[in-house]
Amino acid sequence: MTNALGVDFGTSNSTAGWRRPGQPSLLPLEDGKATLPSVVFFNAEENAVSFGRAALAGYLAGHEGRLMRSLKSLLGSSLIDGQTEVMGRALSYRSLLSQFIAELKRRAEQAAGRGFDQAVFGRPVFFVDDDAKADKLAEETLADIARAAGFRDVAFQFEPIAAAFDYESQIDREELVLVVDIGGGTSDFSLVKLSPQSAGKTDRRGDVLAYAGVHIGGTDFDKYLSLSHVMPLLGLGSRLKNQSEMPSGFYFNLATWHTINLAYTRQAENQLRDIYRDAVERDKLDRLLDLIDQRAGHWLAIQVEQGKIALSEATRIELELERLSPPQTVLLEREQFDHAIGQLVGSIEQTVLRLLADAGIDRKEIATVFFTGGSSAVPYLRRRISGLLPEARHVEGDLFGSIGAGLALDAARRFG
Repeated sequence: MTNALGVDFGTSNSTAGWRRPGQPSLLPLEDGKATLPSVVFFNAEENAVSFGRAALAGYLAGHEGRLMRSLKSLLGSSLIDGQTEVMGRALSYRSLLSQFIAELKRRAEQAAGRGFDQAVFGRPVFFVDDDAKADKLAEETLADIARAAGFRDVAFQFEPIAAAFDYESQIDREELVLVVDIGGGTSDFSLVKLSPQSAGKTDRRGDVLAYAGVHIGGTDFDKYLSLSHVMPLLGLGSRLKNQSEMPSGFYFNLATWHTINLAYTRQAENQLRDIYRDAVERDKLDRLLDLIDQRAGHWLAIQVEQGKIALSEATRIELELERLSPPQTVLLEREQFDHAIGQLVGSIEQTVLRLLADAGIDRKEIATVFFTGGSSAVPYLRRRISGLLPEARHVEGDLFGSIGAGLALDAARRFG
């Protein structure tokens, strides 16, 4: 047994892995499940803090308080050095992330029946696109936060390479593999030579032919589905009396997980009420103001996310938005969703093409495309990426667990 933990701190879900002979790597973190949703709820009624599914349940039950989700998106953003008001007190975003990671560590230790002070954390290929200095700072920030949460030794591994290590543990011959990791906040890729003979090596740099990433993920798909199909119900695209459009900032904040709370500020509300006087379709703004009064932005985002997930199985669904006033039903069709995220998927596809060009190999040499990350289940995205390598075998890993299992392997190799 190793003494180190593999930590996949994800935008939507997190896992903790511990390598033990003959046992699953991922530790149960909540209700027997290996995933802990990356969510914190500050319950003002009970002056209590909850995490994961319990946090979402407390919020959806209507308790007064503050829900924080998509915490990882703060890394590399200007918000990370700021603070927010929670239950009447100022809370820094760094402290918020440290609280969540400390809870993740506590639950892992409880499940394992032992303590951990060493960890390999997964990280996206780029926290910040096209800015090496900001990207390095984001990693250093996460390392500082992890140490504040109780880890003494902290190392990092690219998430798609961690997923490659998990896949490697399942094969019986050498393969050249393209790992496609589409998470909540980023899309990351690695082209890696894998084999049973190489699995025990600690230095794998020679086996990694290329890697790439882009800061687009499942929360962005949620955002653009919301902007195209839900926010128009609240006035997005409607006109003012001078024929200009309603300012879109309110709607972008509500459609983006880590900025929803900005829509609740007094300044935003005052601006909205000033604009209201000049609005042509006031009924839509009434709906928007009522949603803000309810502090129901996260509820709306959850409904959109569930709609996105449902469209991976069905070609059309009805989204019931009963907390809007009056209640609304929105028809969502997969073809329309594909159109809404088309530009995002195009950017992801171009990232893969650049990786293949950088690797300088014949595409026919790639034996397998390995999909992981919850958002890799989006049919349109998978179809576009699979189309780049039609002759390769397409394998779906554990969409929510492959990275964590691979990080556990890496932690065992690095720390013993």
